[in-house]
Amino acid sequence: MITLLTILISNCCAEIRPDSLSPRSTDTIHLSYTVAPANDWNALFIRESGWFGGDGIFSIPLNGVDTAGAADSTLLLFSDSMTGTIRDGKLQPDIAMIHNSAAVLKGNEPLKKNISFWWNAGPAALFEPHTPAAIKDDYYWLGDGFVNPAKGNDIYITAYRIRNISNRDFGFAETGNAFIVLPAGSKPPFTRHRQLDTPLFLPGANNENSSFGAGIFVNTRESGAPAPDGYVYVYGIKGQQKEVLVARVLAADIEHFERWRYWNGQQWVTDIQQAAAITAHASNELSVTPLKDGRYALICQVDGMSPVVGLRLGLSPAGPFGPVINIWECPEVKENKHFFVYNAKAHPNLSRPGELLISYNVNTFDFFNELAIQPQLYRPRFIRLIFQ
Repeated sequence: MITLLTILISNCCAEIRPDSLSPRSTDTIHLSYTVAPANDWNALFIRESGWFGGDGIFSIPLNGVDTAGAADSTLLLFSDSMTGTIRDGKLQPDIAMIHNSAAVLKGNEPLKKNISFWWNAGPAALFEPHTPAAIKDDYYWLGDGFVNPAKGNDIYITAYRIRNISNRDFGFAETGNAFIVLPAGSKPPFTRHRQLDTPLFLPGANNENSSFGAGIFVNTRESGAPAPDGYVYVYGIKGQQKEVLVARVLAADIEHFERWRYWNGQQWVTDIQQAAAITAHASNELSVTPLKDGRYALICQVDGMSPVVGLRLGLSPAGPFGPVINIWECPEVKENKHFFVYNAKAHPNLSRPGELLISYNVNTFDFFNELAIQPQLYRPRFIRLIFQ
């Protein structure tokens, strides 16, 4: 059932706006919209053979145009993924977890006949680390990516290099950050890709690490951005408070890290160590999307793994952003006390005009026991945010 929500929240922002854009609306408080489950997209990922679960789900329009209704084909990226067979509601012996996978969806409608899933034989992850900084048994979780016309339409994907450090739950750590570059026109399983280490990961004391790749906003004419400035905005997350950082670079300079700039709260600077939070209480994956009225919508899971999908309204791709507007309470955590939800984000190219299609992930603290009971729990869920 669609519920009309008109949110009135007190503003708490007094930051300097980092860009010279002049949005038609400067209101970071109010938004009128409806929201409802996107059951057609939810059904797309209910599967009983091959790929049947995963988290992440970043979407990259393969024509490079990231606006509603413009997608002809979309590359979907997943991190930890489940493959195998479900028969009569039960997992079969061939099930396996791999560290990343992908899918290609033709068109922009959630039709099962138009989607194909990809991983390597084994089963094994689609992308394994082989940069100079990688060591044996490291693996990749995938971040956001984009098609770069300034680099011959190659696809740039951010990748977090992960290392297991114990056998306990959440017994892993990020140890670095890389770009995976897919040559223009390449097809899955992308055997011709290249990888390069990046300086976009900063280790910190007491788990206050910073890493970029949580979301990418391509603010160029080619992407269909309404107020293009030519920059690619790359968002990062810092520490336990899930502070949001932002860097930007001209699309042609994507591999020249000395030309990247980081927002320090007042201006763009060359020192990544000076990157300042533009907001907090976000999630390790998020999105920033321009709205028709000139504002920007930052979509995230509030506080990383809370049941709330949140939206903040901003005045530029780097803020200032207003307070959280709670747009959705994920029902899965009420249905099962072992479940948690995380990493909400928008998919503009898969959205209808006047809407934002938003996904979030579902997981469990008792993974394999719960998966045996509900084999299809570990898949993305979708909602539609419809602007009034």
